[in-house]
Amino acid sequence: MERVAGRPRLRPPGLALLAVLLCGRASRGFLEDPPARGHRPVLERLLVNESSSGLCERKTQLATSLGSWSLSSESLVGIFPVDPVYENYVRKVRNCIFSIVYPTPFKSRIHLVAVSKDVLEDILDLDLSVSKTHDFIQLVSGEKIVSGSIPLAHRYGGHQFGTWADQLGDGRAHLIGIYTNRYGEKWELQLKGSGKTPYSRNGDGRAVLRSSVREFLASEALHYLGIPTSRALSLVVSDDDVWRDNFYNGNIQKERGAVVLRIAKSWFRIGSLEILAHYGELDLLRKLLNFVIQEHFPSVDVKNPNRYLDFFSHVVSATAHLIASWMSVGFAHDFVPNTSDDERRYKIGNQANVGMFNLSKLLQVLNPLLDPSQKQLAAQILVGYSTLYYTRFEELFKAKLGLLGEKEGDDYLVAFLLHLMEETKADFTMTFRELSEITQSQLKDFNIPQEFWALKTLSRQELFSDWVTLYLLRLKSNMNDSDSRRRKRMTSVNPRYVLKNWMAESAVQKAEMNDFSEVHLLQQVLQRPFQKQSAAEKAGYSSPTPLWAKDLKVSCSS
Repeated sequence: MERVAGRPRLRPPGLALLAVLLCGRASRGFLEDPPARGHRPVLERLLVNESSSGLCERKTQLATSLGSWSLSSESLVGIFPVDPVYENYVRKVRNCIFSIVYPTPFKSRIHLVAVSKDVLEDILDLDLSVSKTHDFIQLVSGEKIVSGSIPLAHRYGGHQFGTWADQLGDGRAHLIGIYTNRYGEKWELQLKGSGKTPYSRNGDGRAVLRSSVREFLASEALHYLGIPTSRALSLVVSDDDVWRDNFYNGNIQKERGAVVLRIAKSWFRIGSLEILAHYGELDLLRKLLNFVIQEHFPSVDVKNPNRYLDFFSHVVSATAHLIASWMSVGFAHDFVPNTSDDERRYKIGNQANVGMFNLSKLLQVLNPLLDPSQKQLAAQILVGYSTLYYTRFEELFKAKLGLLGEKEGDDYLVAFLLHLMEETKADFTMTFRELSEITQSQLKDFNIPQEFWALKTLSRQELFSDWVTLYLLRLKSNMNDSDSRRRKRMTSVNPRYVLKNWMAESAVQKAEMNDFSEVHLLQQVLQRPFQKQSAAEKAGYSSPTPLWAKDLKVSCSS
């Protein structure tokens, strides 16, 4: 839980691994079955098919089949030690970064629920027509793997609910390879829900439809809001039975297994380093850190004695900015209310504190590699996290209110509004959106149109008029501004549509009845969150939460 990466956890920017796109692949035999149980993969086979004159030029057009499209795993297994045990059973793993383990195919029929055209075409260089093929279904469900890649499960540790949980790892995920696209970008492809690995602990290696729908939609929604996140290529569902105790009350129910193929520049996280430090594998810790710095933090000199200090400074800043961005759109890392979180550790207002917790654990990892003076500097960098967070928080919320320049009292104006919203339980998204659409004259006269229901709710608070007076006075100080420019500026940063719990739940309930229409609708709507859309209005996505969802709760069960 307190770890970098996942959905949508902090990822150090650009954690891609070295990969090459080999030309000259055979047009047939692209997909292959997993080897027999216990078979040791021949790693050297990844080095074949490279022409003697070097690599071929990558084609700029989109591929219309998977026949000439390939992934690579060599940059991972060629650099880092892998688990010497090739049997797939749950165990403690030591002195490695990855275990080689193949996905477990579903036994029943598979249905492709959704695919991201943007990811398919703009990132993976595949024409949308490829998603209609049987080869594609086999690939994204884990039924068969890409020739030339070796599926990997990552070993990492971490904390859950503030307590060290020791070895965690990819318990139901398989990294099937790295793709280098026509822009030179490198992306890691990972299946989630694709079967057991050595890190499955007591789990079955599967994911259910409801959590997979949420992940697919949430990751894409965050992307189109402009917030760093993993991406989702596809969502498939099977008829395989998966048993879950959804609310941990002993009521075990049968659900359907699903797989999301998600992509990111990397799936390394703080826990990737924590597990190595915890077991004293310091040489491997240095190797991983140096690799990450050299490959993905170009402004940090890997030969500089202060490289770990500089790396830490970058991650502290990135964490502060990411969580401030979450807060600016009302996003909670865990969907809330969460019945698994009785202590409300992961409530929306505590996210910055959890970020600080994560960074303190990262510092603990780095400390054995730092000299005394570097340790002091690192501690000072960590103390500066709060300032970085609140500075970015204020910048984002000032933009949400259309404020230009720096004025004394801006932080009070923001805090005052958030307090009124909390007191009235006003809708976060629509309060800011309606402030973006209402005119200053309407606000001045307290002439709030009936359709501005969120502001109507807010206006019932007796101090609302005081806030409006302060707000209008502050807007007057905007230099070379007009009301139309203000509204245009604000509507570009205040979304009209975000993925709320009730929307996702509505889509899940229909999907469980094999009606995927709302999954598709939300996927389309959330690609243009700042634009008013008739289909979204008809579906009530900018309306108050429906009565049936007032007490909606979800859990970590997935």
